[in-house]
Amino acid sequence: MSVVTPTTPPAEGCIDTEVRGHVLLIGINRPAKRNGWTAPMFRQLAEAYTRLDDDPELRVGVLHAFGDHFTAGLDLPAITEYMKRGEKAVPFGLVEPHDLGMPGYRRRTKPMVVAVKGITFTVGIELMLGADIVIAADDCRFSQLEVQRGIMATGGATLRMAERAGLGNAMLHLLTADEFGSAEALRLHFVQKVVPAGQELEEALRLAERIAAQAPLAVVATRQNVLKAVEHGPLAAMADFIETQKRLSNSEDAAEGVRSFIERRPSRFTGR
Repeated sequence: MSVVTPTTPPAEGCIDTEVRGHVLLIGINRPAKRNGWTAPMFRQLAEAYTRLDDDPELRVGVLHAFGDHFTAGLDLPAITEYMKRGEKAVPFGLVEPHDLGMPGYRRRTKPMVVAVKGITFTVGIELMLGADIVIAADDCRFSQLEVQRGIMATGGATLRMAERAGLGNAMLHLLTADEFGSAEALRLHFVQKVVPAGQELEEALRLAERIAAQAPLAVVATRQNVLKAVEHGPLAAMADFIETQKRLSNSEDAAEGVRSFIERRPSRFTGR
């Protein structure tokens, strides 16, 4: 994989984007502050996620970070006033990166792969849990340490940690603010694969490109059906089977899937 080169970020940090084929690379860029999150960074991240969903040429996102660490979490002096007012730094109408389905925000439809490394605290864990597939470097240091700062995790950790790892394991890490490594994150299903440090972005991009080679409409429908089963139960997800399959079967991509099978060649999907 060719090197991803960051721009020179302003003091408050920024989010860099780069298109590679059908993949949108989304880079957290504030390495001098261990990628601590500010309000402009949250807004730009939501704009990048919205771009992924709105551009028909883009099929998969890859969230990664510049520098040695994914993120040290919130830059509390920069974010505290938002929390005191009960406000979010993400404007209404955009795709909310935590994918919580909150009123006023859109939910992402296309897949997101995340590459994490080094320090991955608080909002970093919540962003990866809100994505679809996570590749972790073997040097990761995870901590959901909000209780250590007198606040609560509100980006999805209280929901998704228990969903992935069970109640006791979630409470262990949420209530103690302890630090744990990549092996523990893999055991608890917070990440899907651990690779040697320095290879996490390459592996995430490899997976993203493989997903991007599949039929886009089928990928989106499959992802949404899985989430519906998790959030609303299997019966609600099963209720969509027949109509969704009917819609997909009448698409140009389904016809291409049949042709490529008969002709014994790779499929060339268009998303139609």
